[in-house]
Amino acid sequence: MPPLTGDPLFRRQAALGLLAAAMSGTLVGCSEPEEEILPYVEQPENLVPGVPQRYATVLPLNGYGRGVLCTAFEGRPVKIEGNPAHPASLGATDAFAEAELMQLYDPDRSRSPRLAGRAATWEGCLAALLPRLETLRVRGGNGLRLLTGPVTSPTLLRLIGAARQRFPCLVWHAHVPVGEENARRGAALAFGRPLDVLPRLDRAAVVLCLDADPLGPGPDQIRNGRSFAMQRHARAADSRFGRLYVMEPAMSLTGANADHHRLVRPAEFRDTLAWMAAEFGASVPRPTLPEALERFLLAVSADLRAQRGAALVLAGEALAPELHALVHWLNVQLAAPVEVVAPVWPPPQDGPAPLADLVAAMRNGQADTLLILGANPAHDAPADLGFAAALRQVPFALHHGTHVDETAALCTWHLPAPHPLEDWGDLRSRDGTAAIVQPLIRPLYATRSAAALLGVVLGQLDLAAYDAVRETWRADWAAADFESQWRRSLHDGVVADSAAPWVTPPAPRLPALPAAPATAGLTLVLRPDASAWDGSFANNAWLQECPRPLTRQVWGNAALLSPADAARHGVRQGDLVRLEAGGFRLEAPVLPDPGIAPGVVALTLGYGRARAGAIGNGIGANAYRLRRSDAPWAIGDLRLTPTGRRAPPVLAQEHQTLEGEARELLPSVSLDAVRHDTPAEKANALEPPSFYPDVKSDGYAWAMAIDTTLCIGCNACVVACQSENNIPVIGPEEMDRGRDMHWLRLDTYLQEAGGELRPGFQPVPCMHCEKAPCEPVCPVAASVHDHEGLNVQVYNRCIGTRFCQANCPYKVRRFNWYGYADGQEYANQGDAVVAAQHNPEVTVRARGVMEKCTYCVQRISAARRTAEKENRRIDEGEVVTACQSACPTKAIHFGDLNRADSEPSRLRQEPHHYALLGHLGTRPRTTYLKCVRNPNPALEDGA
Repeated sequence: MPPLTGDPLFRRQAALGLLAAAMSGTLVGCSEPEEEILPYVEQPENLVPGVPQRYATVLPLNGYGRGVLCTAFEGRPVKIEGNPAHPASLGATDAFAEAELMQLYDPDRSRSPRLAGRAATWEGCLAALLPRLETLRVRGGNGLRLLTGPVTSPTLLRLIGAARQRFPCLVWHAHVPVGEENARRGAALAFGRPLDVLPRLDRAAVVLCLDADPLGPGPDQIRNGRSFAMQRHARAADSRFGRLYVMEPAMSLTGANADHHRLVRPAEFRDTLAWMAAEFGASVPRPTLPEALERFLLAVSADLRAQRGAALVLAGEALAPELHALVHWLNVQLAAPVEVVAPVWPPPQDGPAPLADLVAAMRNGQADTLLILGANPAHDAPADLGFAAALRQVPFALHHGTHVDETAALCTWHLPAPHPLEDWGDLRSRDGTAAIVQPLIRPLYATRSAAALLGVVLGQLDLAAYDAVRETWRADWAAADFESQWRRSLHDGVVADSAAPWVTPPAPRLPALPAAPATAGLTLVLRPDASAWDGSFANNAWLQECPRPLTRQVWGNAALLSPADAARHGVRQGDLVRLEAGGFRLEAPVLPDPGIAPGVVALTLGYGRARAGAIGNGIGANAYRLRRSDAPWAIGDLRLTPTGRRAPPVLAQEHQTLEGEARELLPSVSLDAVRHDTPAEKANALEPPSFYPDVKSDGYAWAMAIDTTLCIGCNACVVACQSENNIPVIGPEEMDRGRDMHWLRLDTYLQEAGGELRPGFQPVPCMHCEKAPCEPVCPVAASVHDHEGLNVQVYNRCIGTRFCQANCPYKVRRFNWYGYADGQEYANQGDAVVAAQHNPEVTVRARGVMEKCTYCVQRISAARRTAEKENRRIDEGEVVTACQSACPTKAIHFGDLNRADSEPSRLRQEPHHYALLGHLGTRPRTTYLKCVRNPNPALEDGA
């Protein structure tokens, strides 16, 4: 253990190490553990028991970094929030960032090296690897192959470059299941070299998305969500309210937030873009389109042309490179608001070779030593490559990763990797901004970093990730000022002035149009999953139980197809069907969905895993079995055959259709109606008569206001609430019984307008009613109002009658049917290491009690204590709830109604403000703004 002296960074690491060594046995119970524990001999500096500490770091998704602030209690990271200084997070998070804590505390993580499936040691691995490396060095590295995932780390790129210099014949390969090859090739066709075009949605008045999902899951969701929201403020008289058009084969989050949405088959994008290019003056043949589609495109083109300089067209990765190039040409004609930079990944020079080249080398015996860092192609490589079979032919294969996954099981050696919260590193975001990965905790297990493993390849057996990262940045910063810049970067969570410079591309070239794709038969559309992503989050219990946007499915995926196609094939929800294409097949349950284009079957990646762990094994259908290297996103000539068996998907909630009186649940309003309405017309609208006594707040009156126009349905708030409040995972069986434990749910509503499907999202926490129906029915006064107007649940008083749940019209209370945190946990959730994530400021509830949203009362209490020490009132914005902090679009506002300048007070004066089920007289403290849309008049009401 390092001494607690010297550099304060080392003092902190040493202090955290005192707790990490015995974490699984010392942090999860009230009684003395069986194992010996070590008390502090000397109190570590700056570490006060019970007082949280926050540090800036950066977390990867698909290789790109997103800056976060991590809260730790005595060495235990317990909560992740966004870093306002980082351009990829802007102070918010997504569901993946929030769930990284479950990745850290995953009981199925690899804990020690393994040789041929048996426990081994690092020393044993070095004894086998070093002589082989020496032999390879003599022959220049001939036969040595390196396979990685996406790498944006300047340190790892530097070490890989050094390894290629030491072994001139070493071949580096990369595999990215959710890649951007089509987009990069399209930029190369248009501009002569690969470039990244970053949309500025905050500057765009009109946006057309062609199978693009900028608001969907991915490393850019937070940044794009914030930019999109900046153009959707209905009452900002000095700003424009943007208009969004979306054309896609399967409803996405971007499509759900569109003002106009059109379902099309993948084959239609070629003619659509050719028609639009011709409309804007390109010398390409104008195809003949169906009348309805041509009318739609005429209106869209006129809107884009009218907003030149603030008009933008976006293409999705599934479109062919030639169509991406055509979109670049259109954006230049429109003077679109975009920023162009050189790609952070892959490196523009000396980049990695494709996975297909590695498979050929393995089959031909040209790869006798293979090092795999952070990739799992045995599961997620296209099926036609046959990676798993080729890997078995490699004499010496070494896998380095956090889990003994499908690829690790086929390798000679497996070495455990640390979680990003356990070791040093660095990452770049999409725009090139770099940040230092700073560990919050000593490694829980016998792990070593990728930098340390590359150090072995370089002959530096004692290379530590900390030293490697500092060496990287020492070369970039002035030697005399290195320490101050290093400390500043660690403190801020971002390396100053590290973003890539903007590039002024040449005039784009018009590409030759691709051949028209076949349109007969069904087309399979593949997409990354909003919870499992590419499969790397498949063993994350929080994400598996988080309802997927739009479908509300949990614990698995399903084959989505239109209701008409389901009827045509004689299948209904839950029927198991066989999908066949290109000689490959799989089985998946059917889920009819009106958001799927006719002739299309949609399936998400990341499921059907055999070695994910106790949570992810055997969940869902493995879409990679149908994926082809020449058709990664859309596969034609799909055959669908009913099997006669059933496997109903687990849904947390069925779609709710807004018809008749149901429209009051999530009302919508036109932009013109909001801007020409007046607040005075809303006077006393929320004050119907009531038999309940008045509730007076003592000093503070906490309230929440949610703007449903800005809610994009990303689920960040749901997972943030679960992380903050120790909400248990209950498993698919209990979820199927309707026993959802989330304190915050995201209701999804469907409605049709003008022949288009327009979903809506409504976050629903506890309403904290001033006239709460749950309170008078509780026989033991466990549900009460406090002096600040909060509807409080006293857990140690509750006897579980569930009267309050029955009397709640909003159904936001949850009952602990089992001891989810006390001996009756689902799967591996009872492992001691999982309990280390629990927030010590929030009670872990026992079996038989009700629980619900508390407006993060622990955060209110912390702010109150601070204010009382300083003899002042709590400032506006000082209390930020977990859901509010996570929201990338700032749709959630929290504050004190007794302050006229608070956000809830201000939003309650808006003409489109309303209370959910307000006619019941419950006077909820949680209220909403109606969903505002900005449709094109030329496309409304059959125009």
